[in-house]
Amino acid sequence: MRNKLNTPGTLWIASDIHLSDAHPETRRAFLSFLDKASSQADALFLCGDIFDVWIGDDLAIEDPPPWLAEIVQALRRTASRMPLWLGRGNRDFLMGEALAAHIGARLLPDAVILATDAGDVLLTHGDQYCTDDASYQRFRKLVRCRAIQWLFMQLSLSARRGIADWARKRSMASNTFKSQYVMDVNQDAVIQAFRRSGVSQMVHGHTHRPAVHIVEVDGRRCLRHVLPDWEPCAEPMRGGWLRIDGNGLHAVSLADGAL
Repeated sequence: MRNKLNTPGTLWIASDIHLSDAHPETRRAFLSFLDKASSQADALFLCGDIFDVWIGDDLAIEDPPPWLAEIVQALRRTASRMPLWLGRGNRDFLMGEALAAHIGARLLPDAVILATDAGDVLLTHGDQYCTDDASYQRFRKLVRCRAIQWLFMQLSLSARRGIADWARKRSMASNTFKSQYVMDVNQDAVIQAFRRSGVSQMVHGHTHRPAVHIVEVDGRRCLRHVLPDWEPCAEPMRGGWLRIDGNGLHAVSLADGAL
């Protein structure tokens, strides 16, 4: 893979926070997380679905609602203290260079190798590996087309918001009829990613199924670390991040009082 970042020190990685106006408890936890990361980590990676929906950078930059303005300001403070990297997921694939520049962050490619103190790690949102979900992969290819995105951005904010709400409701309805197997990553796609990258550890989100999976790749023992989604008010509480340092990769859970 060409995409490789030299990332020494203590790294924190989180995904699938799904920030929105509707979940103030998640926003409060995330703000506490940013404060803690600023004092304990050397770099922060947010690898997709940071926001529950994203209809364009212009909303966050020009006239954000109060909840979003607070998040943007907190991200700017964090980026002023440490390197901050933003990845795009299936909910916020429209985040762009304008937002990154406004915050002082940098955008992650779809997949990137981090050269860490614990060795090379492949980092990605993970939705591209859900190849058994053919309808989602068709949708993903469509909405990541630059021409389609340009046309979408010519619409008014209210029109974009309406389309995003419709798409989200349609996706939720469709997912009720899909098996958990179909919506998880495909093992062959994961093995191919390990082969292409040459690494032995992968970190991704998207599936909301935090775990560490052993994957055998051509006689190599590889590990796939899945990040949790965030819902602090759920029973049981969900959320957390991964810490990478010279001692390895360590999962940190909100349920254990991490914040």
